[in-house]
Amino acid sequence: MDKKLLDETSKFLSYVLRHEPEAIGLELDSDGWADIDALILCASRDNRVIDRDLLEKVVNESEKKRFIISESRQLIRAAQGHSTRTVNLQHKQIIPPTLLYHGTAARFLESIYEKGLSPGVRHHVHLSESPETAHSVGLRYGKPVVLKIEALRMHEMGFKFYKAENAVWLIDEVPAEWLPLKTGL
Repeated sequence: MDKKLLDETSKFLSYVLRHEPEAIGLELDSDGWADIDALILCASRDNRVIDRDLLEKVVNESEKKRFIISESRQLIRAAQGHSTRTVNLQHKQIIPPTLLYHGTAARFLESIYEKGLSPGVRHHVHLSESPETAHSVGLRYGKPVVLKIEALRMHEMGFKFYKAENAVWLIDEVPAEWLPLKTGL
């Protein structure tokens, strides 16, 4: 199957399953699940040709594992990254590893060091276990910078960490005082 088609479909699914389901008339439940048949129908009204085979390929072949199909094979959702307030995924709280990483662009550092890491329009700040993954995330926004977060220490001080099904770590915020010294970047 054409890689371009897979990428375009993944971007479309990210948009409607994470941020704007109403843009195509789709409804998500409070856990972010959408009926696959409804998604296919709503996408066709938006002049997009999507079928179950294409959805399966996007879900199974994506390195980022952004989407999940239910065991019943009738529902699909984004694993995390929602900005729509109708979705309230309940991720399981878990003890994090010693260090986690956040990828961003150098142009955001002044604001980050002033205000800390906040989720913006999303529900959580996203962190990864690998600095390489964080670096690739930062590349999407400009000159990449990777911030090292002392996750286990934060957890011991009462911060709650969650892990999404696609291995992305989530936290409500990382206050500025928990960020590495600027000289340590």
